[in-house]
Amino acid sequence: MKKMVLYGLLWLVNSYLQAQTPLPDPLLMNNGQRVKTLEQWHTQRRKELLELFANEMYGHSPKRPAEMRFEVFEEDKKALNGKATRRQVAVYINGKSDGPRMDLLIYIPNHVKGRVPAILGLNFWGNHAVHPDPNIRITQSWMESGKGNPYANHSCVVNHQATEACRGTNANQWPIDSILDRGYALVTAYREDIASDDAKTGLQKGVHTLYPELQNKGDNFGTIAAWAWALSRAMDYLETDKAIDAEKVAVFGWSRLGKGALWAGATDERFAMVISNESGAGGAKLFHRGVGENIRRLCTVFPHWYAANFKKYMDKDTLLPFDQHEVIALVAPRPVYIASAVDDKGADPEGEFAGAKAAEVVYRFLGKEGLPTEKIPILNTSVQGQIGYHIRSGGHDVTLFDWQQYLNFADKHFK
Repeated sequence: MKKMVLYGLLWLVNSYLQAQTPLPDPLLMNNGQRVKTLEQWHTQRRKELLELFANEMYGHSPKRPAEMRFEVFEEDKKALNGKATRRQVAVYINGKSDGPRMDLLIYIPNHVKGRVPAILGLNFWGNHAVHPDPNIRITQSWMESGKGNPYANHSCVVNHQATEACRGTNANQWPIDSILDRGYALVTAYREDIASDDAKTGLQKGVHTLYPELQNKGDNFGTIAAWAWALSRAMDYLETDKAIDAEKVAVFGWSRLGKGALWAGATDERFAMVISNESGAGGAKLFHRGVGENIRRLCTVFPHWYAANFKKYMDKDTLLPFDQHEVIALVAPRPVYIASAVDDKGADPEGEFAGAKAAEVVYRFLGKEGLPTEKIPILNTSVQGQIGYHIRSGGHDVTLFDWQQYLNFADKHFK
């Protein structure tokens, strides 16, 4: 009966696709045999999938740097009118003050006793942009300007450097008060502290400069992988922070950073939960549908994001020997939430739902509930099992509605 249910799930998703080849079965091992035991999944098949995606898509990442060190350079136990403790931590990746540095901005709710669960995510426009708090350090890292930065018109970016005018400009996507009120700490860092998101400079800045041996080859260390790797380095710090419950850390990301959050959750089992908001192509959506943003666009407009090997799959989206439901499945049995927006056509909302649903075969195999719906939910309705999903009104964004569902999901699994 269990096998029939699992096969039925794959049939259901395959019937939903507009594909030339069937969706790859995450429970079919490289030797052609099916996974039959939990041990086979954890010790064999899971490792095969991680190696497959590292080789063909994300690239191989370095291990934790032995020289890495942390420095708490600012702290206020009565921040935000006493609501939170603000802590700012410099992560010196190679241990050197003049080397790559990632700044963590941490808000910890003061009304919670003992260690608190946390939500960790990278931000697009600098730590100083997530809240108007005047004590947040303004990043010194490169800042996008022009049409690529929705806040550049506020004259907050001068010569690719953020200014005081940038404070709080991105706060609408980070409802910090709501997160704190629900009893969660928020931890965030700026994407450019880690790796360049400029296609021209590509892999020539940030942490990539420390690992030249991982470049100039097919499975090179790409930018999406670097962001995921940096989230793990932030987790290294959180394991040392006595205010944080390191066993209850959810990793979060939106858009391209949602792609990174999903890979971080797949590769690092210390993350107790994964939240991927509108991550689209190379995130949660299925390439096999042949809908929305495709591999060619990822590899030409954003050539630094993925490994060079991924380029050989351009124009072969529906023929891939792998797909993103297998990345989502690598999070199993831990809870994962995938979210879409109805007007976000490039991300292919139906493909994001199908990716979440196709990952369910592994969750069910591991004895978990999966995603408890057979069809995409009605607008603005959250469906939550071990896999959560919603599609909301509007376009490509992170809204308070999204955050409310994530906090409910975190309550369900953490509390």
